[in-house]
Amino acid sequence: MKILVQAEAFELGAEVDAMRQGRTDIGAIASFVGLARDMNEGSGVTAMTLEHYPGMTEKALATLVEAANARWALLDVTVIHRVGRLLPGDPIVLVAVASSHRGEAFAACEFIMDYLKTQAPFWKKEETPQGERWVDARASDDAAVARWHER
Repeated sequence: MKILVQAEAFELGAEVDAMRQGRTDIGAIASFVGLARDMNEGSGVTAMTLEHYPGMTEKALATLVEAANARWALLDVTVIHRVGRLLPGDPIVLVAVASSHRGEAFAACEFIMDYLKTQAPFWKKEETPQGERWVDARASDDAAVARWHER
């Protein structure tokens, strides 16, 4: 398991290669990469700053990964989340999940990302032509987490 909160960019291919290095038991790796957009809530975004509580954030991410491991037979998980000032098109988050079978890898990857959006202590501030604004939680993110309680 690899959990990092960092300012530096990550490389999806390198992270997946590292995950599978020397492993022949992995049958599938599912991944998600979230990118900074240039538009949110109908207005342009020129940059975004992500803040977090060091130590607390990594612990929250580890708890999410442990919950996924309790639901599915996972072989490895990588979660990397960036902080600091990001520009549109910059990668923000990577979730990669290795399992023996694709179904578990896909499900666990989606589960971790859904919970990360609502449970991990990150705060986003967008820069727009109209000024800066903090990004509020979305009802759609809460709904995504709620469906996991039904399964």
